[in-house]
Amino acid sequence: MTAERPRPTAKERANARTLPAWRDPDLDDADRVTRLLAEMTLEEKIAQLYGVWVGAEVDGSGVAPHQHEMAGDEDIEALTAHGLGQLTRSFGTRPVDPALGALALARAQQRLVSGTRLGIPAVAHEECLAGFTAHGATVYPVPLSWGATFDPALVREAATAIGTDLRSVGVHQGLAPVLDVARDLRWGRVEETIGEDPYLVGTVGAAYVRGLQSAGVIATLKHFAGYSASQGGRNLAPVQLGPRELADVLLPPFEMAVRDAGARSVMHAYTTLDGVPSAADPRLLTDLLREDWQFDGTVVADYFGVAFLERLHRVAGSLGHAAHLALNAGVDVELPTGHCYAHPLLTAVEKGQVPESLVDRAVTRVLLQKCSLGLLDGDYDPLPERLAALLNAGDEELDSPTAPDAVEGGVDLDSAGNRDLARRLAEQAVILLANPPAADGRPTLPVTGIGSIAVLGPLADDQAALLGCYSFPAHVGQQHPDVPTGVPLPTVLQAVRREFPAGTVRWEQGCPLPEHTGHEGADDDGERRARSSRALEAAAALAADSDLCVVVVGDKAGLFGRGTSGEGCDAPDLSLPGDQAALLDAALGTGTPVVLVVTSGRPYALGRWADRLAAVVQAFFPGEEGAGAIAGVLSGRINPSGRLPVSVPRLPGGQPWTYLQPPLGLSNDTSSLDPTPLFPFGHGLSYTGFAWEDPRCPEQVITTDGRVSAEVTIRNTGPRSGTEVVQLYLHDPLATVSQPVRRLIGYARVDLAPGQARRVVFDIHADVFSYTDGTGTRVVEPGDVELHLGASSSLIHHRLPLRVQGALRAVGHDRVMTCNAFVH
Repeated sequence: MTAERPRPTAKERANARTLPAWRDPDLDDADRVTRLLAEMTLEEKIAQLYGVWVGAEVDGSGVAPHQHEMAGDEDIEALTAHGLGQLTRSFGTRPVDPALGALALARAQQRLVSGTRLGIPAVAHEECLAGFTAHGATVYPVPLSWGATFDPALVREAATAIGTDLRSVGVHQGLAPVLDVARDLRWGRVEETIGEDPYLVGTVGAAYVRGLQSAGVIATLKHFAGYSASQGGRNLAPVQLGPRELADVLLPPFEMAVRDAGARSVMHAYTTLDGVPSAADPRLLTDLLREDWQFDGTVVADYFGVAFLERLHRVAGSLGHAAHLALNAGVDVELPTGHCYAHPLLTAVEKGQVPESLVDRAVTRVLLQKCSLGLLDGDYDPLPERLAALLNAGDEELDSPTAPDAVEGGVDLDSAGNRDLARRLAEQAVILLANPPAADGRPTLPVTGIGSIAVLGPLADDQAALLGCYSFPAHVGQQHPDVPTGVPLPTVLQAVRREFPAGTVRWEQGCPLPEHTGHEGADDDGERRARSSRALEAAAALAADSDLCVVVVGDKAGLFGRGTSGEGCDAPDLSLPGDQAALLDAALGTGTPVVLVVTSGRPYALGRWADRLAAVVQAFFPGEEGAGAIAGVLSGRINPSGRLPVSVPRLPGGQPWTYLQPPLGLSNDTSSLDPTPLFPFGHGLSYTGFAWEDPRCPEQVITTDGRVSAEVTIRNTGPRSGTEVVQLYLHDPLATVSQPVRRLIGYARVDLAPGQARRVVFDIHADVFSYTDGTGTRVVEPGDVELHLGASSSLIHHRLPLRVQGALRAVGHDRVMTCNAFVH
């Protein structure tokens, strides 16, 4: 929820009496909106239902699908003559000084207040998936790294900081988090997901919602629903899946965020579910979301998604028809602009083709949200406090021509506190995948006593290794190569050199940086092959002349084919992009121990080298502090505690696959293809050891509506402090429909000093055992189950039998969805 507004003083209440009653914050919000609605013309109502996007690129280098076709033809004056619903990405479209951006936004709001009859400000929204997507704002790790931390509390803390920065410059709504569950690792937007498990996605995503909204910024859940299950891992492809997969895998994270975290906005998906576009599906956006889940916020369109009903999905015969379908389904606000909800909708209502009651329903929701944000109050001030202080210090007015000089450079969106949060997130997200004993019986990591280190790879000395698609430098900055990144972004090579000042650290690129999704093949020109051969030879020579070789491989994030990961950057398979596999082969051929570091937006198949690597470290686009986190893990300054939020495949094919498989989905003798991953969901190593002692489920019996506890003691048996991630899985061996062999129902991070032991207790309600049966009913079924306590989905330390007694019980949307974990 947003922070409560301070109660007005007696003087403020007296002044409010001269204003319309709907501007009085003492009145009930619903009453205020009812009064306002009665005063509005049809044009003023419709104006609240769309955004405007000033300055959107139209040259094909945009940041949204088909932006170059859809943007640039708006008559801004006409669109805002009667008011405006939303201002689209004032900060996130091109590089702008944050203070100047805040000034421009405040001036736009002032024009709406003073230049329209009702004077209603707009909701300003921005992207915030890896931090505030603005020039100079902190670049945090991507959501896949949030999942790797298994630490909702830390994610909530980061989200609070992000929300505070957004609100400090006048932004009201953030387009995050992404709650799509990863289903096909070839999909370019895997980096935006939190992982392949709905419980992990839901709990971490709900924490982000709580943090963002605690700062007074509306969180927007996306993409509702099924987007990540698109066919072939292709962005915006059709989605064909059964109702049980939708109910048990893809919907629970959204339900957690709505019901448990109070999310106040939802964004529909671009895709179709069994042929029905989400933007035109009242069963999804009204029946389920509002009636079943009791959601009372706003549903916003993904960019151009309403117009896509006509242009891509071909279910609407005109833009007015598309507006009708979307409004009827429950889409309240069209973003980023008013292609359908502006003139086409107005014309359709005036002709009697669209009931005005649908407009009234949507505008009521929009105005209630604006009311909660203080935008309808009589004392509304478009100036955020930080900007007001800068203007006051220079004795400037908002509309003064010298105001930009007074404020420029005065807003810091990359504070020391932000960087500390980004660092802690990155450090907890780095995953040590493999660290086998070397010839002397000791593992290679952490690195000690090494004289010379060869660092190889095109990403080793490139900031792209750290940046997700929705970070500003990758999302927008790529289109402005002459503009500095705006934040310090040391590369992995620079961080390794700082980490090992006594050693000799040398670098060779080895191969070109992969610039796009896909892999070069035999049809490459001869000159390119010759250059590649020379680069590989130089890299191999450096590796052979060093004590240790660190090979950095992975992705460069981009948009719509301008990268190897990110929106519209889908992969044909899970082979390392470009010539990076050949580089790794060359390094391994030298006989020098090779540590592989993967900085990517998705996992890649590593089975080809599994038994030859000295160690493997994975970091999913770890942000501006990520290089230091990686180097710290290599040196041992940081004891790794990240765990895989997605499985790492052994082979590049065989997709899609996740760990949530029934028995037939596992390796068996009916197929020659073994889908067993190289590293499973939940996997991650440490530089210390842990013992799992005294597991107990004291009750051993639970009723279908009861509670039990599961307990285990974790002891640090090694010489240094470390963190174990205790994972609780459900195994249901016999059910009326086939169930995953195991699925996550709880987890806890346990920090331990050497020799220390702590008791972990899970409080388990029978509701978390529920699943959707063949009739579409969610049930808790009596019978025998097992609680599995483990360090990954494959490494199970203890199995606790439990009998579920009582009648078959149907559960609804008031069910308990999480297991609380207590660490003593």
